Amino acid sequence: MRLRRAAVALTLTGLLGGCAPSPMLAQPSEAAPATPFASSSRTASTSPSPDPVQIPEPAITETPHHDPQPTAEPAAEEPSTPDPVALPALYRVGDTDERIREIQHRMLQIGWHEGKITAEFTAEMQGAVEGFQAKRGLPVTGEIDEVTLATLSEMTRMPTADEMHNVLTPGPAILSRGSESQDVRDLQVRLRLIGWYDRAIDGVYGNETANAVAGFQQKRGLPETGEVDQRTLDKLHAMTRKPTKDELNNIFTKPKGGNIELDERCLTGRAICISKRARKLAWVIDGEVQMVMDVRFGASKTPTREGTFTVEWKSRNHHSKLYDSPMPYALFFSRGQAVHFSSDFARRGYRGASHGCVNVRDKGAIQALFSQAREGDKVIVYSD
Repeated sequence: MRLRRAAVALTLTGLLGGCAPSPMLAQPSEAAPATPFASSSRTASTSPSPDPVQIPEPAITETPHHDPQPTAEPAAEEPSTPDPVALPALYRVGDTDERIREIQHRMLQIGWHEGKITAEFTAEMQGAVEGFQAKRGLPVTGEIDEVTLATLSEMTRMPTADEMHNVLTPGPAILSRGSESQDVRDLQVRLRLIGWYDRAIDGVYGNETANAVAGFQQKRGLPETGEVDQRTLDKLHAMTRKPTKDELNNIFTKPKGGNIELDERCLTGRAICISKRARKLAWVIDGEVQMVMDVRFGASKTPTREGTFTVEWKSRNHHSKLYDSPMPYALFFSRGQAVHFSSDFARRGYRGASHGCVNVRDKGAIQALFSQAREGDKVIVYSD
């Protein structure tokens, strides 16, 4: 029997929001071997569609001295496809149940969960479920119902007991303290590209490199050893690009985009570059700034997460169920957190704050960004 905890209502004076407070991630890959959900035996039933009603052709009555006028046969109506209907929730925000551990790990396997596995259905998990449902064409409720659970189970494997209780065993170290090589240079550049390393690229695996690796591992839910095993290396490579020759030799550039100093992670590809210090968002393609707009962030208790993310999904007319708040032109990048238009920001400026989202007050600018940005584009949020 699962225990239900009442969801805690967050009331922050002057906040608009619509964003689930929680910690972060990169673009979900959604690829894992499938095994059914434990103790879930869902039988699908389908009702056959009724045959179209055959309407008899009206009889033609002959009238003296007049040609008969035929009456057209009415066309049979095309059966309409109903919109998806949300099913009753099995689990929703505020619930506590051991089976939630399994769901969280299944979502972890395909990139929709990060960090520790718990038995609690948090606001962060609700945002992740919404994103998963939107990507799969399911009703976006943020709740786990039978269809959502079955879809998730088909895409993932059954986690082990150790995995569901955060017992992780590190693999053999590939790089560790004392290592000196080009591979260490590559490691240092990749850590720098995602904000974990800010020292010289020297190819020496010292304490600073070990601390950066340990922080990366802790953030990604990996065994926190400060040493690079194959799992750590694979995760880092999945999140970063191949370093350039200049970068491997400690040569970096930081061009400016208007009055926002671009982070080096924004200089390649398509990137929504967000500076907390400048309170600006720049839309950047191949290092060229396309547009800049004012933004505001979450309050101290609901901070906007920093790091390297991607646009996970888009919602033109989104409405937050958690905060009962409109979030038009929403570009979700970290579970419940998104870049979106805020009428409150447009009206009151920086006197308010969000529940963690990146608010934009220029409606025309966010409309343009929404139309141009694609799922998978980088989102970089930084303070320096």
